[in-house]
Amino acid sequence: MDDQEMQLKVRRVSDKFTESMYVLANEPSVALYRLQEHVRRSLPELVQHKTDMQSWEEQSQGAIYSVEYACSAVKSMTNSSVYFKNIDTLLRQTITMKEQISNFNGRRYKHFVNMCINVTRRKFISPSISPSTVCTLLKYLKQF
Repeated sequence: MDDQEMQLKVRRVSDKFTESMYVLANEPSVALYRLQEHVRRSLPELVQHKTDMQSWEEQSQGAIYSVEYACSAVKSMTNSSVYFKNIDTLLRQTITMKEQISNFNGRRYKHFVNMCINVTRRKFISPSISPSTVCTLLKYLKQF
């Protein structure tokens, strides 16, 4: 190998080494530049996604609150079945009592009407009916 050939090989190696050092020295700045470009392009989209997610979270929280409120209402309704059964029993008793009162008043009314008819015809069924009883009967009948 001659001297010229050796110098050429040394020069190539040194050029390659210099080029490699230059690339390594400039690589971080290129990487940071690419990173900056990427952030600049993708940041508006990321911000939009963030605001969308926040609004969805608010809507979800509202829906969760509504569902929890509905569940508590249903639970309180199941606990109130005892009260509804009591109300049902009381209503049935009231209806029975109303029917008994209506039947009693109907019989009493018929009895008073018959007594009044007998008084007006002067046919007293019982000699124990006094004039004050007749007046009471007439006052009672005026209510109807």
